Amino acid sequence: MTMKEIRAIVRPSRLERLREALRAIPNFPGVTIFRAEGFTAPAALDKRTVKEELTDFSDKLMVCVLAEAAMVAPIRAALVEACRTGQIGDGLVWVVDIAEIHRIRDGSSLP
Repeated sequence: MTMKEIRAIVRPSRLERLREALRAIPNFPGVTIFRAEGFTAPAALDKRTVKEELTDFSDKLMVCVLAEAAMVAPIRAALVEACRTGQIGDGLVWVVDIAEIHRIRDGSSLP
């Protein structure tokens, strides 16, 4: 069984919609959310003062889901649909291959 990690950076204001969308996926395995800060690359092209450069970070969330490869498409679709506003800064979704997973509780390897 091939495992993947689906990661995304999203707007905090979309969290409730995202939670509902992910819970609606049959056999959804769970999610971990991290608080993050960031800025969108096009802002770096503007002429800005030093003060603006140091304070232009906006709040974001990093979403991490470990799932079987077959679940990547519905999870990615839920992330995009729930978090899209159509504006710059909506975020990104990417998928990472997982080489190994070990359960901390008993040290067992997961498939």
